[in-house]
Amino acid sequence: MNVLLSTAFVLTWSSGFIGAKLGAGSASAVTVLMWRFLPLAVVLGVVVLVFARASWRGLTARDVGRQAVVGALSQSGYLLTVYLAIQLGVSSGTTALIDGTQPLVAGALAGPLLGQYVSRTQWTGLGLGVTGVVIVTAADFAHGGATPAWAYLVPFLGMLSLVAATFLDRRAPRPVAPSVSMTVHCVTSAVVFTALALAAGAATPPAEASFWVAIGWLVTLSTFGGYGLYWLILRRSGVTQVNTLMFLMAPVTALWGALMFGEPFGPQTVLGLAVGLAAVVVVRRGAGRRESGRRVAAPSAARVSGESGRTAPGARTGR
Repeated sequence: MNVLLSTAFVLTWSSGFIGAKLGAGSASAVTVLMWRFLPLAVVLGVVVLVFARASWRGLTARDVGRQAVVGALSQSGYLLTVYLAIQLGVSSGTTALIDGTQPLVAGALAGPLLGQYVSRTQWTGLGLGVTGVVIVTAADFAHGGATPAWAYLVPFLGMLSLVAATFLDRRAPRPVAPSVSMTVHCVTSAVVFTALALAAGAATPPAEASFWVAIGWLVTLSTFGGYGLYWLILRRSGVTQVNTLMFLMAPVTALWGALMFGEPFGPQTVLGLAVGLAAVVVVRRGAGRRESGRRVAAPSAARVSGESGRTAPGARTGR
């Protein structure tokens, strides 16, 4: 099941970069994002309030406010930088691979912020992932054309925004139902992007059918698929494993971009894909070994505790 979820996540998250490229041809970034989230927020709000009221029980205004901030960072801030980068001329594959540096940042911060320390094997996998990203990006930079150099910095801001949202959510004092968090995130993004579109005079959608095709693509695949699976896998597998899958976004998106838009896809991208796959395998093996070690250590500690009638030295109590 984890393999199926991971595969679905990689494909649907990558679809967001392709959808941004589709929408960029017919409207500005804020127009696309406004119409991506405004109808969705209305529908989700009605569904949750009518059919899932129980999921809101026990939540405080502070809990909802935290989720609004998480949504502003993980959707509004992240997506705006991705769309702007693509409209500035950065290819979908390069935008995805810059986003692919997220695992290194998240892995470095997971220990001090969440207590989820990264093992040596997992660091090896993260290093492999970075190598794959470098391999893929080298070819794309060679075809940069007239894209300004500073445009390549824009996706980094989005990557940092998503990392911040991830840790803010993981440090929440109590879990929030996915239906609630998704609704709050989408409503927050709808408010942000509607305000930006109105301020820029870009709220009116274009008449082209391609615009609405892009909106349908983004809502179905990217929001419900990629974004929803991100938080689901994050809660089930932890920060390091879900972010390791980000290493696969760049080559997968580059392949999509080559097939749909004629973006460059050569031997370097294939090599980067292979290295990225190796990174995922290594990190997952490292996590599996660490989990096996915990299972072995737990009974031993329990036996010592039972024989002595007190807690074993150094043993941690459950939370």
